[in-house]
Amino acid sequence: MNRRVVVTGLGALTPIGNTAPDYWDALCKGISGAAPTTHFNAEKFKTQFSCEVKNFNVQDFMHRREARRLDPFAQYAMVVSDEAVKDAGLDMEQIDRTRAGVIWGAGIGGFTTLQKEIIDFANGDGTPRFNPFLIPKMIIDIVPGHISIKHGLQGINYSTVSACASSTHALINSFDYIRMGRADLMVTGGSEAAVTETGIGGFNAMKALSQRNDSPETASRPFDKDRDGFVLGEGAAAIILEEYEHAKRRGAKIYAEVVGGGMTADAHHITAPHPEGIGAANVMHATLKDAGMQSEDVDYVNVHGTSTPLGDVAELKAVQKVFGDWAYKMNISSTKSMTGHLLGAAGAIEAAACIMAVKYDIIPPTINHFTDDPEIDPKLNLTFNKAQKRTVRAALSNTFGFGGHNSSVLFKKFEEE
Repeated sequence: MNRRVVVTGLGALTPIGNTAPDYWDALCKGISGAAPTTHFNAEKFKTQFSCEVKNFNVQDFMHRREARRLDPFAQYAMVVSDEAVKDAGLDMEQIDRTRAGVIWGAGIGGFTTLQKEIIDFANGDGTPRFNPFLIPKMIIDIVPGHISIKHGLQGINYSTVSACASSTHALINSFDYIRMGRADLMVTGGSEAAVTETGIGGFNAMKALSQRNDSPETASRPFDKDRDGFVLGEGAAAIILEEYEHAKRRGAKIYAEVVGGGMTADAHHITAPHPEGIGAANVMHATLKDAGMQSEDVDYVNVHGTSTPLGDVAELKAVQKVFGDWAYKMNISSTKSMTGHLLGAAGAIEAAACIMAVKYDIIPPTINHFTDDPEIDPKLNLTFNKAQKRTVRAALSNTFGFGGHNSSVLFKKFEEE
């Protein structure tokens, strides 16, 4: 049916801002969310810092009894979905809730809960004493379940799991169901809470994390010659998608329109990108084709840009393949330079950044650029260190996950018919 799909609500809880407006303000100011890790004693770890959510007290949002039944990744999801529902001005009594659903992305899920329960068992006397909420706190799909229960949403409901591409896949699936006529409204997004001993230790063992312990705030430096890995982050974002006529009837404000999505696989390696960025190029081509748009229609690409030696170069090669000469006329940036890498939630918070870039005509920067990388074309506008103002007709968000999963989603300025 190809019905129009618009964004009517946003919620965010990130290492640089605990609401969507605060997150956007910090992005535009180029603020780093990296600092020494406080969730556990990291002094024996190779990486002793991360991008944690700050000044967050879950009991400001829910009763202590409810919070104890949720892993932090689910707590974050409930907070941002409530913010997005409120931002959209939704009255659930006034919509057909059988045509409203939830698709949520996460790469790891209840990591904190699983780690704690295993440690407690290992330190005990061998008697199997496990929390009765262990399984529902751990599983990723519990989040759309909780959101649907709270708001009475009886439509499509599931989770997507594709490592760092998870929440972009959730967003694209939600977009598809609405434009095909199988839903009128979807709550979508992603959350992650992997800043734990196991999370930091596991990524350290892969040599994936920066070890710049003497300067955490400058450790995430995509495209810089001296980048040495990503910074692990945590948080969540939620996005309300609606069929245009549905939103129009209830007088909803509209941030942007979703016009295309793409999904591909590298079919190359479990963790490394294809060196020529073939999968990344394919997914951007697929997204533009799905949207019926040309490369010259896109003014901003929020790249996956994790600050790894291989990934950053491969992705920019892909951008140049797809956009050709236009690659030199548009803006490119990696907001992971500020937020760190939120794994399965990365796509959601970066989609929110693209939506607000389209809405407010500001390109958030790639901070922490100090030294040019000779492998990167210096003529590309990578929006180094300072936000730039320009008319953003359309913005593309890329996310790529371990396993070779690639996903891209395209937003454009909303225009009345």
